[in-house]
Amino acid sequence: MIQNSAMLIELNVSMWTGRKMDKRVSDEIDVAKNTKARGGNYHKKLMAGTGKLERVQTLVSALRVWHYKNTLPWADSGSRLLPMAHFFDYKTELNTRIQDIETAVDSFLMDYPTLVSAAAFQLGDLFDASEYPDVGSLRSKFSVSYVFLPVPMAGDFRIDVAEESKEELRSEYEKFFNRKLQDAMHDAWTRLYDCVKHLSERLADAPEAKTTKSGTVTRQRFHTTLITNANELCSLLSALNVTGDPKLEQARQALERAVNGATADSLKDSDELRRHTKTQIDAILDMF
Repeated sequence: MIQNSAMLIELNVSMWTGRKMDKRVSDEIDVAKNTKARGGNYHKKLMAGTGKLERVQTLVSALRVWHYKNTLPWADSGSRLLPMAHFFDYKTELNTRIQDIETAVDSFLMDYPTLVSAAAFQLGDLFDASEYPDVGSLRSKFSVSYVFLPVPMAGDFRIDVAEESKEELRSEYEKFFNRKLQDAMHDAWTRLYDCVKHLSERLADAPEAKTTKSGTVTRQRFHTTLITNANELCSLLSALNVTGDPKLEQARQALERAVNGATADSLKDSDELRRHTKTQIDAILDMF
């Protein structure tokens, strides 16, 4: 049962963007460009020339990317499916990332008055002191919260309605549940397919070694992430396969074998290894 192999995680992140639409400048641009209607809006960066808010934004963006990478889609409201096999690693990493964000926010707020002065110098005539909230209210604009929830069972409707209506609710929820589970597993399959397809394309693009007139041997360069991303996905899919799909596991193991021991340098230096690896990768593509 999926209720025993996964749970739901709701992650909510909010932060101050430090951006503001300048209506006056937007109007000036429309006049200068002779537009007949509002042609666009000019948004200014209130903390232009300073880096501490950007540090927070970078950490928040990385948190969101990591969260989506380590979970599967579920509800439109934002709930994501988290495999129980991945729970402790996820929880540990989540707390570390939240701590990093909180530290960056504290550092930003501590220097905020100085940063506003620096932004005033950078923005020149665009600076408007009234657009900057005080430190007290600004802190409330940064928050990261989460809650773990059980995956509801189809028959768990504890409401006072007629049994006929309750059965209808159960039926509708079962349809929703099956559709969401299919979507979640489709996401896992898509990640595997995208990785394998990218590998196949990169290996196909790599020409064999060429010798220049000067005697220099040139070869296609591969990024380290070509293999490390595949290895990381293989490890992650072991947990994300919440339904125990044997075909997904078969494809995952095939990818694991194909890249086992390979590196970006070894693929670059050995035409034979590259051709052999591509043959294995293409065999996985045939599974789709």
